[in-house]
Amino acid sequence: MASYLFAASSFFTLEQILSAPFASDLVASPRHDAVAWVQYERGARNVWVARAPEYKGIPWTKFTGDDGQEIDNIAWKPDSSAVFFTRGGGPNGRGEIPNPTSDPAGAKQEVWMAYGSGQARRIADGHDPEVARDGSLVAWISAGQVWSARVDNLEPRQLIQARGVAQHLTFSPDSHKLAFMSLRGDHGFAAVYDIAKKTLTYPDPSVDRDTSPVWSPDSSQLAFIREPASKYAFAFGPKRTAQPWSIRMVDVNNGKARELWHAQPGIGSAFWAWNADDHLFWSSNGQIVFPWERDGWLHIYAVPAKGGEAKLLTPGKFEVEHVTLSADSSGVLYSSNQDDINRRHTWAIPATGGAPRRLTQGKGIEGQIASLDGSRIAVLRSDAKVPVRPALFDNNSLRDLAPQSVPPDFPAASLQEPEEVTFSAADGMTIHGQLFRPAGAPDAKHAGLIFFHGGSRRQMMPGWHHMQYYNNSYGFNQYLASRGYVVLSVNYRSGIGYGEEFREALNYGAAGASEYNDVMGAGLYMRNRADVDATRIGLWGGSYGGYLTALGLARASDLFKVGVDWHGVHDWNLEIPTFAPGYDPKTRQDEARLAFDSSPMSSVSTWRSPVLLIHGDDDRNVPFAESVQLAEALRNQGVYFEQLIFPDEIHDLLLHSSWLKSYHAAEEFLARYLKP
Repeated sequence: MASYLFAASSFFTLEQILSAPFASDLVASPRHDAVAWVQYERGARNVWVARAPEYKGIPWTKFTGDDGQEIDNIAWKPDSSAVFFTRGGGPNGRGEIPNPTSDPAGAKQEVWMAYGSGQARRIADGHDPEVARDGSLVAWISAGQVWSARVDNLEPRQLIQARGVAQHLTFSPDSHKLAFMSLRGDHGFAAVYDIAKKTLTYPDPSVDRDTSPVWSPDSSQLAFIREPASKYAFAFGPKRTAQPWSIRMVDVNNGKARELWHAQPGIGSAFWAWNADDHLFWSSNGQIVFPWERDGWLHIYAVPAKGGEAKLLTPGKFEVEHVTLSADSSGVLYSSNQDDINRRHTWAIPATGGAPRRLTQGKGIEGQIASLDGSRIAVLRSDAKVPVRPALFDNNSLRDLAPQSVPPDFPAASLQEPEEVTFSAADGMTIHGQLFRPAGAPDAKHAGLIFFHGGSRRQMMPGWHHMQYYNNSYGFNQYLASRGYVVLSVNYRSGIGYGEEFREALNYGAAGASEYNDVMGAGLYMRNRADVDATRIGLWGGSYGGYLTALGLARASDLFKVGVDWHGVHDWNLEIPTFAPGYDPKTRQDEARLAFDSSPMSSVSTWRSPVLLIHGDDDRNVPFAESVQLAEALRNQGVYFEQLIFPDEIHDLLLHSSWLKSYHAAEEFLARYLKP
């Protein structure tokens, strides 16, 4: 850490606070002798690699410029000599690939291969590459169909023509078969393709939806998750119970299927996943490892592949997040907030059960994990001062893999450690948050700002976040505090980290907007602080946080003087179909009325505070119509607003320049009303 602590100064720019690299998509090689990740540096995205024995990170691609082209889905060649990856974002509902620079030539989503420092080549249109264990074949998905190429010549050809949309490709360990999920609207099948015979089978079809396939070590069986069919399409409301989900097992040689395990009715009957690409793991000692929240907390369970009772591996009032198997597949590595509810640390446990062993601790935050040779692992870590970066855990210590990539003028020493606070919501619920206070002048009264994260299935922490969107939010909160604001970041109900009852809070979102109690609780907490001027309190947030910002401004303009609403939800009846296509407000009028009453639009008649609206018009998460509708209503109401619109930008803002422009506009707008 000391190497990042440059000369302290109370002044730094937005450009400086957002200049440090952000790492994501950490993936270990099959030989566990190297690790790759995606590194974002001021808009340029590249694949980086660190190899044994030195584990010094270097870039394997040399894409330059702020072009908005994402990189993800890294897949290693088995001999660790190359990686495949996806470059470019996926299509929207009209089939349009993100093109945030408005390039007249358009944009594509492509599969690429990198095979050394700076050496890379395009393979074909598509995404989600997967490499056979014997290194002979690489497969990927293009327009919902499975394509492939021999690794020795990389000539693309369509491997499978089938109905449905293929997802989650996974080769069998012997490389003879390819499993995937075939999504077909209201149901989905597990599918198995025999490469030599060129046959496609659906070994255990049903009316339900199957996900997360995993092969047995001997390639003879396939396990997957089955969620029961339901035409009850709704979103953004509590779902504490459902028809119980199950784990299915198929013998791919004879097609015989059986139920290995099923959830019990009540708590945990509705499937909830941890933050990982895979939600089932098949250990080398015959255990199927899976997520379940039977006790109201998301934990790791294991059931013998031969059948039997499921065993809770991680008991306690905490939540598991990132999960993977150890290098020898006999144990489980995971991050959780055990003993530190507002952070994540790394733990290990045998797949057969035993006492969990804590690997990392302190004030850092450790997320995604990759298993390496011996007892070493790689993790993505951050803290209050420095953003997410890859690190090697060896001999009970952490060492950063690419410290040279942090700019010399990144203001780590000027950043503060946010104070962990709790306060009471208007209905008495305890709410957690992080408080950023200006340095100096402790007795002065400052303008106050309240930040609401998006999701809502998120948790902000007292350090840089492992999702880039909230990494940027954390940086902006630090910047606002350096400019003299007292900033409160709120972990409101319906977020993660505090158990199922908190996440599935009664009447939350479109089912009653119970989070408004948290908005008001935060406002009263700030108003009663000795260091906050009660007449100068503002709100800001994006996505779901934009929804709560708008809700606070619409219902409590007397308390909240100004706001920045970043692609927020303003009418739930416009938003719900994005995530639940079967939802039709015309046929479900009672729910539609409740959803509207839970929306800022229902209270726009009492909205008086000025607001800055920020939105990209290719947003795939929150329809652009949400801002169009609100703007019309505010004009009719005579409420002053300004707008910052990004043509062709998506929800997460792909261009670094878009983030900077947004934050500059937000800071200027807030200062105009809170610090005239």
